[in-house]
Amino acid sequence: MEKAARFPDVMLLAAGLGTRLRPLTETLPKPLVPVAGTPLIERVMANARAEGATRFVANAHYRADQVLAHFGGLLKVNREETLLGTGGGVKAALPMLHSDPVLVVNTDAFWPAGADQPLARMQARYGGEGDIVLLCVQPHRAHGFARSHDYCLDPMGRVTRDYGAPIIYGGVALLGRALFADSPDGAFPLDLLFDAALEEERLFGVVLDAPWFHVGDAAGLAAAERALAP
Repeated sequence: MEKAARFPDVMLLAAGLGTRLRPLTETLPKPLVPVAGTPLIERVMANARAEGATRFVANAHYRADQVLAHFGGLLKVNREETLLGTGGGVKAALPMLHSDPVLVVNTDAFWPAGADQPLARMQARYGGEGDIVLLCVQPHRAHGFARSHDYCLDPMGRVTRDYGAPIIYGGVALLGRALFADSPDGAFPLDLLFDAALEEERLFGVVLDAPWFHVGDAAGLAAAERALAP
């Protein structure tokens, strides 16, 4: 019997300042802000665990000691002395990540537990180290998101700038380690890699079949808590 492929390691982006969630984030790092009693980062990890994720790595910067204390040594954390951005944060943590490809996950967006299993579809869509697969959200399913959309998704599942159905980037990306080989040193955004893959028609999308909650500010937090209330 063929051995099942290993589930990718999950890189949790947890270093941001969370300024739009003040005053909550004046004393608490954004990933630990509770949503209906459960910290954001725990909701995000639960989505990944539900599909088989077992190995997580996080970065931390703002109130990093609280992130470290929350996990009590049960999670590897790369502490950034200066903010490295989403791309630089992943690159700096690559020595802690063993799989290829890697799932990179924002810690401020999630879907209700058990509502969908999109990560398996993302793995199925991934075709090799030049590909990037994004989790895509239909605008009518998005809560707590101000822009109309980020990209479009064509009928073949390719992410484009302006052809196809409007979609929002859902904060989960599956990408290979080799993409970081020629990336800048220091701080840079993942958008740099996304844009390069888009130009090469190697940026793909999988649509989330569930409500999606973005907790970027107080309004987004309130919307998520209302939806999750018993």
